[in-house]
Amino acid sequence: MAIFDELAGTLGGPVGDKPPLVLLHGLTFDRRQWAPLLAELPGRRVLTLDLPGHGQSPSQSTYRMTAVADLVQRAILAAGLESPIIVGHSVGAVIATTFAARHPARGVVNLDQPLLPGDFGTLVRQSEPELRSPAWRTIWDKLLDGMGIDSLPTAAWALVERTSRPRADLLLGYWEEILRGTDAEIEEERRKDLTALADREIGYSWVTTSPPQLGYAEWLRSSLPKLEITVLEGGHFPHLAYPKQVGLILS
Repeated sequence: MAIFDELAGTLGGPVGDKPPLVLLHGLTFDRRQWAPLLAELPGRRVLTLDLPGHGQSPSQSTYRMTAVADLVQRAILAAGLESPIIVGHSVGAVIATTFAARHPARGVVNLDQPLLPGDFGTLVRQSEPELRSPAWRTIWDKLLDGMGIDSLPTAAWALVERTSRPRADLLLGYWEEILRGTDAEIEEERRKDLTALADREIGYSWVTTSPPQLGYAEWLRSSLPKLEITVLEGGHFPHLAYPKQVGLILS
């Protein structure tokens, strides 16, 4: 483990002709969750980071997507990397998208994260009183129950359990955009980011674990005409359920 500027991370693999990979985990987890996928990426230069407030990275006063993306950029520079393909799972994919719209990147791989709040945003807003109370953990546990963890192989299921350390301040901090912004405001911000990616010809791949809703897929393609969509049906952790297939997407 090393500290790259302010973020804890692990840098491995040889320098090669292919762009380096930067892997960003989901909310409440840490960089250890990438172990099965890393086994499918021999010969690649890969930086795995603990997001702010997760794993061995210190907490921050804000977890706004742009602020976290800036910390990730500083970590990437500290690691001596340039223009990576940035891979994000869950909220890490929102950060990856935000990052690539603002900093040098070769591509984005989004692992199972819609970019618009939708029904999830409604649930988070309705649950804000509980999230700010001693009952906050019940909200997270309900969400966790819907992530399909039980369908994972035993070793992957155990990895999810071992790497999850939920905290109320992290949930509130990383969901601040949803709690304080309207769906229309968030959509406008996302569209600006996606348009920036398209203008700079940064590739975007979305790995979803359920067939995409037609309206949402059309919305994505309206800004990203060259969007690549891969469906790997299952729970919320395609990099754990299908590490080989995800590894091929990144190769």
